[in-house]
Amino acid sequence: MSDLFSEAARERQAENAPLAVRLRPSTLEGLVGQHHVLGPGSALRRAIEDDRPPSMILFGPPGTGKTTIARIVAERTGAAFEELSAVSARVDDVRAVIARARDRLGGNGLRTILFIDEIHRFNKSQQDSVLHAVEDGLVTLIGATTENPYFEVNAALLSRCTVIELTALSEDELVVILARGAEALEVDESPDILRLVAKRAGGDARAALQILELAAATSEAEAAPLSEEHVLDASRKRPLLYDRKGDQHYDFASAFIKSMRGGDADASVYYLAAMLEAGEDPRFTARRMVILD
Repeated sequence: MSDLFSEAARERQAENAPLAVRLRPSTLEGLVGQHHVLGPGSALRRAIEDDRPPSMILFGPPGTGKTTIARIVAERTGAAFEELSAVSARVDDVRAVIARARDRLGGNGLRTILFIDEIHRFNKSQQDSVLHAVEDGLVTLIGATTENPYFEVNAALLSRCTVIELTALSEDELVVILARGAEALEVDESPDILRLVAKRAGGDARAALQILELAAATSEAEAAPLSEEHVLDASRKRPLLYDRKGDQHYDFASAFIKSMRGGDADASVYYLAAMLEAGEDPRFTARRMVILD
């Protein structure tokens, strides 16, 4: 009986899943963006297509395809796919995955891909627990992180993985994804509307589809065509790619200081406004200005 309910729950979950989940591509051909690492003839694409994917760390902003790429790799290679979230997983969970991987490999030769989301949240002992399995080829590790892995992942584990840096999607790439979303939602595919959504999403495909889905639901409730007002209402605040402790923090601070030193008032105001809008401590920016000379 429990299996019956579980199956029904999975079906309903798929139906009620967010648009971004429902539209997640399952092939390399369906993936939009990241041509610099997955374009035709690239080393990583060839490795995936030839069923020899390396252990890798996918590093990039939210909504750039890290989880999607991991699932495509698992689907393409036919390997067993195990997924852990570093937020909730324990060392025992990692060891259980490794034990199952050993049983599969010994029993029927089936390889295992271990996907660890937010791998930068794994502490040293957790990262060490997977190290030997990766080194021995027992599992192929795919880690996903929005933080610089050279700062957050142990050097020993990092040396056994290929670091793949993903970039924020361009507006043109987001428009392609949004066109698929509009078709799935059966709403007007006005190029101007899709372009507006793309501009408001800040290079994040997940955010773009969330905006489109909410805007479409609002227009449907009002029995009105999807309009610019619906999009603006669904995207009250454009997301900023900024963090108070990571790379963007230092990149923006450096750009702010260089702009002031170079006498570029417009750039100085831009970087100052961006940092404050993203929640930076005003005292930090004030100190940068005081010590400028």
